[in-house]
Amino acid sequence: MGKKKDDGRIIAKNKIAYHEYFIEDIYEAGISLSGTEVKSLREGRVNLKDSYAFVKNGEVFVENMHISPYEKGNIFNKDPLRQRKLLLHKKEIARLYDKTRKEGYTLVPVDLHFSGAYVKMSLGVGKGKKLYDKREASAKKDAQRNIERVMKNR
Repeated sequence: MGKKKDDGRIIAKNKIAYHEYFIEDIYEAGISLSGTEVKSLREGRVNLKDSYAFVKNGEVFVENMHISPYEKGNIFNKDPLRQRKLLLHKKEIARLYDKTRKEGYTLVPVDLHFSGAYVKMSLGVGKGKKLYDKREASAKKDAQRNIERVMKNR
């Protein structure tokens, strides 16, 4: 019985991240999970919607990432909203800490995916969008969709 190979399979995407933030850099981080959490992730039972990450005492943690309890996990299930530690190199953590100290920047989980047998998280350094930026982005998206629809009908 070997390890399961799930190369590059995306478990969950945070669609709101690109709507709420200008994502400037993306880092890939490992994540510390229990066995029942990984089994729940294989079933795709995770929500990144309101999650965010922060640096504390030289370590990076992700908060409000909801991993539903594994149905057959009974006493081994952990709290669905607990803080989870992200695994990064010291230099990367220092870089993230420096970037998030700037005004308006935050760490946002972009997606969760498998890399071999491991679960990885793409972590974006984002600057919050203003309301007019969101309107402009949606107007561009609508215009592009209309252009594609007209080109398709030709």
